[in-house]
Amino acid sequence: MHPAGLAAAGTPRQPSKRRVPVSQPGMADPHQLFDDTSSAQSRGYGAQRAPGGLGYPTASASPQAAFLGDPVSNMAMAYGSSLAAQGKELVDKNIDRFIPVTKLKYYFAVDTMYVGKKLGLLFFPYLHQDWEVQYQQDTPVAPRFDVNAPDLYIPAMAFITYVLVAGLALGTQDRFSPDLLGLQASSALAWLTLEVLAILLSLYLVTVNTDLTTIDLVAFLGYKYVGMIGGVLMGLLFGKIGYYLVLGWCCVSIFVFMIRTLRLKILAEAAAEGIPVRGARNQLRMYLTMAVAAAQPLLMYWLTFHLIR
Repeated sequence: MHPAGLAAAGTPRQPSKRRVPVSQPGMADPHQLFDDTSSAQSRGYGAQRAPGGLGYPTASASPQAAFLGDPVSNMAMAYGSSLAAQGKELVDKNIDRFIPVTKLKYYFAVDTMYVGKKLGLLFFPYLHQDWEVQYQQDTPVAPRFDVNAPDLYIPAMAFITYVLVAGLALGTQDRFSPDLLGLQASSALAWLTLEVLAILLSLYLVTVNTDLTTIDLVAFLGYKYVGMIGGVLMGLLFGKIGYYLVLGWCCVSIFVFMIRTLRLKILAEAAAEGIPVRGARNQLRMYLTMAVAAAQPLLMYWLTFHLIR
């Protein structure tokens, strides 16, 4: 036998690396034990085979089922979207009937600079000269552009802070209880509601034609909580002397603030209507303005004096 034939018979033939090109698509790695079903090519290769075989993926849904399923799901989604839109529109209409959400957005359009200026105006109204509210095309500008415009952000935050400070004061005196704190908050809200109702009734009886709305009244009457917070905090730090000094200053400041603010809302309308300054109706409006301003210091003291011992 030829030596080359013996060598070929005695030695196993080495596989050639060129038989399985790596770059050829659709072929598996020779060193891989199982098919890689995670790749798109393997999924496509396996989908051509009969379903149910060992190691092969199951067959996908039939085209008829996919055709019938997609229109139903699309119709359900469209119907649900229409119902949601109709429900949202109905809720918005009913809410606007009782709660003017669009108007409330105006009273919360504030920024940090406005809050700082407004707090300074509440504590030092004597230094302010121009109290006119700015208008743009018969519409008042947002509060963040005019420090004279009323807002609800400061009254709301001041009320919450007042309740927290009241709880702190009661806790330092070992008198804190959830019921007492709730009574403090509810009494403050009750007095605020009575104030608003009394002023609205007075404006109706005096026949004042003014653009002063109910939300404006809530905003102006809620500014007194800022002075109440300052009085209670000073009372906790420095005792009754600090309480009476700071609260007295805040009472005078809120009185001046209310006089100069409501005067433009109530008396200016009378001047625009041509009512004489010394007329009886104008004097009633002046007395009403003075009464509203004088009620603020009284309520500030009534709602805080029992918190200082």
